[in-house]
Amino acid sequence: MIERDHAADDPGRTWCISEVDIFRDLSEQEMGAIAAAAPMKTYTAGEILHSPQQPSEVLFILKKGRVRIFRVSADGRALTCAIISPGTIFGEMALLGQRMYDNFAEALDDVTVCVMSRADVQRFLLSDARIAARITEILGRRLADLEQRLSDTVFKSVPQRIATTLTTLASRSQTPTGRLGLTTRHPQIALTHEQLAALAGTSRETTTKVLHEFADRGLLRLARGRITVLNQTRLLDEAG
Repeated sequence: MIERDHAADDPGRTWCISEVDIFRDLSEQEMGAIAAAAPMKTYTAGEILHSPQQPSEVLFILKKGRVRIFRVSADGRALTCAIISPGTIFGEMALLGQRMYDNFAEALDDVTVCVMSRADVQRFLLSDARIAARITEILGRRLADLEQRLSDTVFKSVPQRIATTLTTLASRSQTPTGRLGLTTRHPQIALTHEQLAALAGTSRETTTKVLHEFADRGLLRLARGRITVLNQTRLLDEAG
C-alpha cells in the first residue's frame, strides 16, 4: 500500500518533477503548478502500484527507483514487459494512448512517484505542446522497444536474448560521471536471475546457466542481485 502522501510538504515540492526530462525547460512557476497537482507517493520494494483488479486512470511520473511492468499468464507465469527507469512515465491514461491493460506495476526498489489525475494531465501536460511532444516520443520509444523484444523472441536464441537484454540495461545504467562526462567503466545491473529471465522470456534455470557461461568467459561478474558487465563489446557480439 501507499506509505505516505508528500503533497503537503512545502519545502522542495517541485523535487518530484525537477530533472524529469519532459519538464526540462519549464519555469519554476510552471513546475510549481504541476507539482501542486501531482502529489508524491512512496512505495517499498515489492509493492504493487497498479493492478488489473484495482484499475485507476492515473499517470505516474517516476522520480526515484525502478518499476517493473509485467503480466501473468493463465498458468501463473510472469512475463516482464518493461522496466521503467526514473524520469519517465507510465500508467493507465487513455488520453495519451498509454494503457496498462492486464499489466501489473511493481516497485523493484523503494520508489517515489508523482501521481496525476486525468483532468490534471489534460490541464497541465497535453495543453503544453513541449510536454505533449516529449510524452509522444517516450511512448513511441517504448512501443519500438516492445516490437524489438517480440522480434528477438522469434529470431534470436536464448543466450542471444539474454545478452541483448543485458546490453540494453547496461547502456541505460551508464550515467556521466565527473566534469569530463565520462561514463562508468563497468555498468552494474541490479536484477535477480529470475527478473532477468522474465525480461528475456526464458526460465530462471536457463538464465543462471547462461550467465555463468558468460561469467566464465570474462564478460560478466555475478553477485547476489547484481550483474556487472565487464566487456560490453563482446557481450554485444553475443547478442547477435
